[in-house]
Amino acid sequence: MEIRWDILLMIMGASLVTFVPRVLPLILLSRIQIPDWGMRWLNYVPIAVMAALVGQELFLQNGELSPVRNNVELFAALPTFVMAIFTRSLLGTVVVGIISIMVLRFLF
Repeated sequence: MEIRWDILLMIMGASLVTFVPRVLPLILLSRIQIPDWGMRWLNYVPIAVMAALVGQELFLQNGELSPVRNNVELFAALPTFVMAIFTRSLLGTVVVGIISIMVLRFLF
């Protein structure tokens, strides 16, 4: 079997580009003591990222702001958010979200 050096270099480069941004912060942050305010701030990062992803899916369709009256996903998100806030159960939230979207798509 012949080795194609250009393919090998691309694979090694892709692995390096994937590996470094994941490992470098882990190595650096494990050696320093982050202040309490920094740790509190870092706790909000996953919530902010999830809100940005979900918000974009709920309010935009094909890159444009979707009308509220035609937005089935937005109406399905309301009971899902209520379930998430009150129970803090991932499984329950997912089940309520799936059932909500199924019922609303069946009705509308």
